[in-house]
Amino acid sequence: MAALKYAGLDDTDSDEELPPGWEERTTKDGWVYYANHLEERTQWDHPKSGKRKRVAGDLPYGWEQETDENGQVYFVDHINKRTTYLDPRLAFTVEDNPMKPNAKQKYDGNTTAMEILQGRDMSGKVVIVTGANSGIGFETAKSFALHGAHVILACRNTLRANDAVQRIMEEWHKAKVEAITLDLASLQSVQEFVEAFKSKHVSLHVLICNAATFLAPWQLTEDGLESTFQVNHLGHFYLIQLLEDVLRRSVPARVVMVSSESHRFTDIKDNSGKLDFNSLSPSKKEYWSMLAYNRSKLCNILLSNELNRRLSPHGVTSNAVHPGNMMYTSIHHNWWLFTLLFTLARPFTKSMQQGAATTVYCAVAPELEGLGGMYFNNCCRCLPSQEAQNEMTAAALWELSEKLIQERIGRQGK
Repeated sequence: MAALKYAGLDDTDSDEELPPGWEERTTKDGWVYYANHLEERTQWDHPKSGKRKRVAGDLPYGWEQETDENGQVYFVDHINKRTTYLDPRLAFTVEDNPMKPNAKQKYDGNTTAMEILQGRDMSGKVVIVTGANSGIGFETAKSFALHGAHVILACRNTLRANDAVQRIMEEWHKAKVEAITLDLASLQSVQEFVEAFKSKHVSLHVLICNAATFLAPWQLTEDGLESTFQVNHLGHFYLIQLLEDVLRRSVPARVVMVSSESHRFTDIKDNSGKLDFNSLSPSKKEYWSMLAYNRSKLCNILLSNELNRRLSPHGVTSNAVHPGNMMYTSIHHNWWLFTLLFTLARPFTKSMQQGAATTVYCAVAPELEGLGGMYFNNCCRCLPSQEAQNEMTAAALWELSEKLIQERIGRQGK
């Protein structure tokens, strides 16, 4: 709370006083974080003291905690009939002791997925990772499996997926991991994957939409859509729709969309400001692979935001992430020039474990419980492009995606 200042006394500049433009808030599970309205960002450490805190005790009599449509926690004072985003317990906070064995630590671009999960027991949790047979998808799946989660590798190439399962089992023979075929370029394959998953009668606590194609040559899928658009966006959209009932039965559940900073270098609207389907699924003559990829990554964030708006009231939150800059991964193999660039830049890029860290962080961080509709890079929240924050574009993309699927599957979208 702000320190009181009295006339005739020197300003103490208390470490607990917030600088101008800052606000103190709390997460659903009681962790205190700080919002900087001038720079539009948040952080866990107090901007002056650098301390981390959490609120102590139960809410006062007559108070109730709720979550708004954006996933932000607010408080209802039933006695005085008012609402506020200020936690009434903020006057009674306790410092997070950094010497405690399970104390939180600050994560950054050098953090690995295994470090984030260190000491965490994921037993009883079910995780699906698309595109998990190689790269950051594999490291993500492996990290969860080695910490006790039941992990489903959802991959197009069955042989490579089974090989990935074996590699994880070789590290820990008790790992609960399996592969189910999923080809995002086929809506029928998405249906079959979901049917196979649901036949197991298990919950779904984390869905990680990681699979993507990069710089692929122009081609149409069996559903008649440009492949980059369908694999990177529409296939994941349909997967989420078909798994929505399982996610809602498994609350609290989280969806993590792996996007990219490249989303900043494109738009998906025409000159009139309306969503342009032709830019999302262009003809061969109008196709440019890099632009198609950028647009699909913008779609990932828009989908994540709209999904969070729709499902967070039901206990399912969604966040989007950027895994890392110029990461060396098999995704680049479609163009020899990018293979050369990735090879030259490899000493300066993240490892696959570091690339998986932000995804894992968004999937498990207790301070993000009940919070979604955000974009993360290096395990820290940051602002995506203005277009990625456009709620009207996100809603229009959702409606278009439902229409495209309905036309091809012959069923009413959810």
